[in-house]
Amino acid sequence: MNTIPLYDDLSLTVSQAGTGRPALILHGGGGPATVAGLAQHLRRTTHTITPVHPGWDGTHRPSWLTGIDDLALAYLHYLHRLGLRDVLVVGSSLGGWTAAEMAVRDTAGIITGLVLIDAVGVHIPGQPIRDFFSLDARGVAEYAWHDSQRFYADPADVPADQLARRAADMATMRTLAGDPYMHDPKLLRRLRHVDVPALLLWGESDGIVTPAYGAAYADAFGNGRLEVIPEAGHLPHIEQPAAAFTAIDDYLRAAAAR
Repeated sequence: MNTIPLYDDLSLTVSQAGTGRPALILHGGGGPATVAGLAQHLRRTTHTITPVHPGWDGTHRPSWLTGIDDLALAYLHYLHRLGLRDVLVVGSSLGGWTAAEMAVRDTAGIITGLVLIDAVGVHIPGQPIRDFFSLDARGVAEYAWHDSQRFYADPADVPADQLARRAADMATMRTLAGDPYMHDPKLLRRLRHVDVPALLLWGESDGIVTPAYGAAYADAFGNGRLEVIPEAGHLPHIEQPAAAFTAIDDYLRAAAAR
């Protein structure tokens, strides 16, 4: 992990590995650990850039950073500062929303590929986003995972310092995405102007945002496609990594052939 100054009052904590096409990997509300395996896989064929969102894992969040749009602009400025081109952005859940917000603001055309994994961020009539903040640990396991028994963690068995960190992370997520809840009312109609190839990867059993939500999300892009992963919930790259990684690798091979 390196700490990189971006603005006077904001530094990014970033991990980098591998060589090749730059790939920005954006975690969801569960923090950077939720995309560690994904980054490890992608570093075989890309130059992975995996930041910790400001406010997660004890990192500093400046007072002005209060929305996903602020986060998206900060990451775009970071990519510009590095002078990167042909960037793949991969985002899980909240990170997928951030990726979509980056794409609609990328007037320089540095983003050339998108992989959104069970992303939130848009309002789909008839497909509400589950109120994550109202769920207890058992509810999170039930709605976020296909195999809830395997992934349920009793809070009584979690060390106090980890529980405190999770609570702080949730407070940050509520600040960035709590009102309006987990979406940007303007994003859906803006996505039609994003014509880079977008793969929307979805767990078939996701109870936070359903595959029907994912299908409507994919249709909103100028060049979007949905792929559903069986026996997986909100984090298919953790629950069914082989299937999720194969879908992403096939997407990258098709992009390279173009």
